[in-house]
Amino acid sequence: MVASVATHYLWWILALVLIALEVMLPGYFMLWIGIAAAVTGVLMLILPELSLLSQAIAFVVLAFLSCAAYWYLLRPRLQRDEPGDARLNRRGEQNIGKRYVLSEAIVNGRGKAQVGDGLWLVSGPDLPVGSTVEVVAVDGNTLKVRPVA
Repeated sequence: MVASVATHYLWWILALVLIALEVMLPGYFMLWIGIAAAVTGVLMLILPELSLLSQAIAFVVLAFLSCAAYWYLLRPRLQRDEPGDARLNRRGEQNIGKRYVLSEAIVNGRGKAQVGDGLWLVSGPDLPVGSTVEVVAVDGNTLKVRPVA
């Protein structure tokens, strides 16, 4: 009985060490192996007569199962692909597809549109002030636009 009590405590200590490593070196890998060690400790509490080989096999199987559960079940739910993430630091590209009103007429292919609280340079066909345009592309800091019917 004394050996089994020590054994499940050892598994829990290993679990705490692995989870502490996860805190210092984040990446979700050590966390799931630590969870497998904790479950192995619970298993040893329930079945104290398990041999060392059986404990090791249970730990390895639980580690693979917990890592697979994270990889295939939890990880896809945690990934968020919000629109605009790929364009986070490319502010002009976030405007593609949006419509704006010209605050300065487009003359000789150049004009300005009110975007948020600022004016952006636009290029496109000549249009009068107040025309609604849609952004179709970005060239540096100039929005390429087309008229909206």
